[in-house]
Amino acid sequence: MEPIASFTVDHIRLVPGIYVSRIDQDPASGACITTFDLRFTAPNREPVMDTATVHALEHLGATYLRNNPTWKNRIVYFGPMGCRTGFYLLVFGQATSRDVAPLLRDLCAYIEAYQGDAPGAHPAECGNYHDSDVPGARYWAKRYRETVLDCLSDENTQYPA
Repeated sequence: MEPIASFTVDHIRLVPGIYVSRIDQDPASGACITTFDLRFTAPNREPVMDTATVHALEHLGATYLRNNPTWKNRIVYFGPMGCRTGFYLLVFGQATSRDVAPLLRDLCAYIEAYQGDAPGAHPAECGNYHDSDVPGARYWAKRYRETVLDCLSDENTQYPA
């Protein structure tokens, strides 16, 4: 089998950032979909996020993005990477890292200010509702904003060659 695109990225040189992972045409609908790699940690060099934090970020992120008045109809998916170093964001249409940066800044501000249980953190709404760390989510949202979103550059928006 051929390796999938994300396994061809040099994870040794990858830094936290917003990367366009791929732009594809959905075979079912014909719609263009851009996949973003939202890398929160430097793979294999920094600790990964714990599962409770990732879970809270997923619930907060998906809720915010699917309710954002400008972007909600373009959001296809927001969810964690299995390696716990970041998230995937899929949007309808062709977009660049700089196009989604303002949306991600707003998302991080929302998470940084969030108080209470994560949305959907109840037994009827989630299969693992008790595994959620909102304070951890606030920490990682602030860190991502400060280290990536507030200082966009070619290094953190383009995959290493």
